[in-house]
Amino acid sequence: MTDIASQYRIASEPYYRAVGKEVTQFEAAYDARLPMMLKGPTGCGKSRFVEYMAYRLGRPLITVACNEDMTAADLIGRFLLDRDGTRWQDGPLTTAARIGAICYLDEVVEARQDTTVVIHPLTDHRRVLPLDKKGELVQAHPDFQLVISYNPGYQSLMKDLKQSTKQRFGALDFDYPQAAVETEIIAHEGRVEATIADKLVQIAARSRNLKGHGLDEGISTRLLVYAATLIGKGIPPADACQIALVRPLTDDPDMRDALDAAVGTFFS
Repeated sequence: MTDIASQYRIASEPYYRAVGKEVTQFEAAYDARLPMMLKGPTGCGKSRFVEYMAYRLGRPLITVACNEDMTAADLIGRFLLDRDGTRWQDGPLTTAARIGAICYLDEVVEARQDTTVVIHPLTDHRRVLPLDKKGELVQAHPDFQLVISYNPGYQSLMKDLKQSTKQRFGALDFDYPQAAVETEIIAHEGRVEATIADKLVQIAARSRNLKGHGLDEGISTRLLVYAATLIGKGIPPADACQIALVRPLTDDPDMRDALDAAVGTFFS
């Protein structure tokens, strides 16, 4: 188990800029082994936060990018056939439960509801994972913790968590940082001057004001880092913004024109 755990350990400290009490609150939740739910918009730092906390706590981290085609077997495991016959292959959730890792289910609402119910026995006092096909009941390692995330902005009747699932988790709300903090993050991650980072943040602020008025989401912190990285590689700022900020966000000609105008205000 030690060898398996080592491959999931984060070798170097990820950069994370705390914006509130989330670090101490998560540490307390981990001490109690409470399952946690992170809620916030796309690209605001949820995944980076989990990586940072896994490093800080000294725990392996197994991340699963959830999708609508994911089955329960993709999470818990399945029998496989090879030249020696049939063998059982643990899924990521089972592996995490066995070795005491933090298991992070990213964008969990993308998975089918009949898939996510398999996590229920791990999120209450039982802390077990039944492997019905194998006839085994896995007792979660004392260090195991389950963490899920999703974007409430994309909730719908078809893509939302059941109350029976939600009420098994503690929750932390995430959002884009305040301008000064976001500028600091962009400057550090994109390796650009603070003046450039500040301009990028102001462009993002204008796009976020358009959410619900032609845009599903504003420009994320992640996209700002992409733009800053391109600028640091010598791409002219206006071009970098088109590549990393405007074009990925929308195909609507009017919205693109509005965003291009915002970029032109800061990078002519």
